Amino acid sequence: MAQYFEGIGRRKESTARVRVAPGSGKFIVNNKEAPAFFTRPGDMHTVLSPLAAIGQETTAYDITVLVRGGGVTGQTDAVALGLARALVKMNADWTSAMRKAGLLTRDARVKERKKPGLKRARKAPTYTKR
Repeated sequence: MAQYFEGIGRRKESTARVRVAPGSGKFIVNNKEAPAFFTRPGDMHTVLSPLAAIGQETTAYDITVLVRGGGVTGQTDAVALGLARALVKMNADWTSAMRKAGLLTRDARVKERKKPGLKRARKAPTYTKR
């Protein structure tokens, strides 16, 4: 990949560094083919949603992703955000279409911390009268 555009995507504990370049259409995630990495049904659809939003699904781009941390859902959404940001760097005219599809907004929800005296963040122990 000679000239590429890079975007960083984050979600929960996951961080994805996505590089996009015009090419043959290879999609590599952590040195694996993307469908081999994202095996759950619907994950590939989520990851490729930025390309669908701008109508470039059939256009050949070489996409290379390095994703670390978190679980499957966080990694999927982090890659989608990183891809959207890289595509906007490539062509600023796509920004409005990406915004309309909600692909450029970082989902800031993270796991809430556990509080003292509770079983989880909000679950209280069972109340017993006697």
